[in-house]
Amino acid sequence: MKLSGGVEWALHCCVVLTAAGDPVPAARLAALHDVSPSYLAKQMQALSRAGLVHSVQGKTGGYVLTKKAEDITVLDVVQAVDGASPAFVCTEIRQRGPLGTPPEQCTKQCPISRAMGAADEAWRASLAAVTIADLAASVEGDSGPEALPRIGAWLNGRPGDRP
Repeated sequence: MKLSGGVEWALHCCVVLTAAGDPVPAARLAALHDVSPSYLAKQMQALSRAGLVHSVQGKTGGYVLTKKAEDITVLDVVQAVDGASPAFVCTEIRQRGPLGTPPEQCTKQCPISRAMGAADEAWRASLAAVTIADLAASVEGDSGPEALPRIGAWLNGRPGDRP
């Protein structure tokens, strides 16, 4: 399973938005993470289309979470950025070639398709079990209780402030 880099960026943005008291411009989020502003803006637009963030217009505008962090899962973010399509799509290769199984004999999914489908379901269930709030709590545990408040203050501070 390979996810786009946009998934990582979007997850980081959702986590830090939990600490921001005001809307945060995409450019400010990009500066915090030292990533491309234009590419990050695309990820934020995908989150917005999925209803996970809301874009506030105006001079003090930017992005805010639309739901509580406890109500946004990692799977929600992955699907917003990379789509909800399964990782594996069976093409019924067993029906091809000189010894292909006739379609009428293929009454069950092939074992490869079943195994890949089960793996995809397990992966999605695992991601659905982790919320943005869980990730934010892990940041506190890994980096100390002052990490997210410090980031939140920087996100809502002056452009020249350093995190």
